[in-house]
Amino acid sequence: MPDIAAFHPQIVHFVVSTLIIGVIFRWISLTGKASFTRPAAATLLILGAAAAVAAAESGSQAHEKAERMPGVRAAVQTHENWGDNTRDVFLVIGALEIIALALTKRPQWRRYAEVASAVVGLGGLYVLYGAAARGGDLVYSYAGGVGLRTGNPDDVGRLLNAGLFNQAMLARSAHRNAEADSLISELARRNPASVEVQLVAAQSLMADRKDPQAALAALDRIVVPDSQAFLRMRIAYAKVDVYTAAAMRDSARALLTRLVAQYPDNPRIRQRLERLK
Repeated sequence: MPDIAAFHPQIVHFVVSTLIIGVIFRWISLTGKASFTRPAAATLLILGAAAAVAAAESGSQAHEKAERMPGVRAAVQTHENWGDNTRDVFLVIGALEIIALALTKRPQWRRYAEVASAVVGLGGLYVLYGAAARGGDLVYSYAGGVGLRTGNPDDVGRLLNAGLFNQAMLARSAHRNAEADSLISELARRNPASVEVQLVAAQSLMADRKDPQAALAALDRIVVPDSQAFLRMRIAYAKVDVYTAAAMRDSARALLTRLVAQYPDNPRIRQRLERLK
């Protein structure tokens, strides 16, 4: 089979949706209602079983690079095992559906095959959910596969940015402000041209270093492109937060008053101003 590792996410999502709907349709078809579900179930389950083979193969092709990350090998293998089990169960279901189609002229035997498909389908949904859940763990708990699909270094860079930022937020919430400051400083060092990172770094000067003057000076240095009005508002709100935290409420009210005049139709600005009065 050709190298289809890069298409693993697309194939997997197709498999999940197709097989879930196929099993549901097969159970509905057994009631004798909604007659279209009988052929639809056969089509979806046979197609889904074939796609499950491609999903398992693409996962096997992708796993080697993902396993190079420290600590991720066990999660990859667990996901792969559940994926293989899903493929095997739905291949059985696909075979039952083909047998049912071959028994079109023998309605009683055809129904037995369809009932068997529906019953095995319940087990198939269990292993399908298990494979999907462990795939989610691999992505969201281990960041497995980031940057592997496209081969773009920017993807890995965004992963590092997300790690630095989220770890800093956890450190801050645990009152480890020195650690949070260090992580944000590293984030800023790696992204000197990013306005959003500059904003986060300026906020850290107040939140982590407790230095309002440095935070205000950093916010004043940020140059926002004309096309990004939303960022200018975020910077203004950040200044209000610094003023408020530093007990400079008059300065915060003055800034919000100017914003009200500039954006008279924005209720959020008025609400913030009211809270300061």
